[in-house]
Amino acid sequence: MSKKKRKGNKMGEDSKMDPKEDTVQEEIVAETMDDEDLAEPEAAPEEVAPSTDDELAKLEEQNKVLANEVIELRERLMRNAADTDNYKKRLQREKEDAVRYANTSLVKDLIGPLDDFSRALDAASQGGDFKALEEGVRMIEDKLYTTLKTNWGLEVIDAVDVPFDPDQHEACLMEEVDGLDVDTVTMILQKGYKLNGRVIRPAKVRVAKGRS
Repeated sequence: MSKKKRKGNKMGEDSKMDPKEDTVQEEIVAETMDDEDLAEPEAAPEEVAPSTDDELAKLEEQNKVLANEVIELRERLMRNAADTDNYKKRLQREKEDAVRYANTSLVKDLIGPLDDFSRALDAASQGGDFKALEEGVRMIEDKLYTTLKTNWGLEVIDAVDVPFDPDQHEACLMEEVDGLDVDTVTMILQKGYKLNGRVIRPAKVRVAKGRS
């Protein structure tokens, strides 16, 4: 009985793991894993650098493209400069023409009375009736004034027995008259004119003033 018991105890002891053996095995496994982690990765395949000839060819091609762009921009700039210069010249010509022909309408209005004057002079040279000539000239004057007044706003300053106005009258002669409280225009020596209400030529007049 005692032998069997001892044998059983021996087998039980053998079945137990030695703690030292467990530690050794763990260290071996850890070292194996560290070695795998520290293994150098495989080198990537080296890239083949382009040759110097290829690089030069690319640079030359880029230079050609840039040179063509510069030429195109220069030509465009020259065209724009030429167009601007032509535009300025055209504006200058139009301005000069506008000034030169600004009075075209006025001249057209004066052509008719000029024709009438020519016909009146022809009639006078043929020994016609001078009374009729006088009436014809007066009609031409009225026609001319009516045209200038209607189309251009011309007004005549020719009234007498009105107060003297230095803005519209230019006193050329003076006389003293009894009983006058204000200076008065008594004679028109030369008609004056206003254009659209503005005096463009004052009337030359004789002025009467009261005796002091």
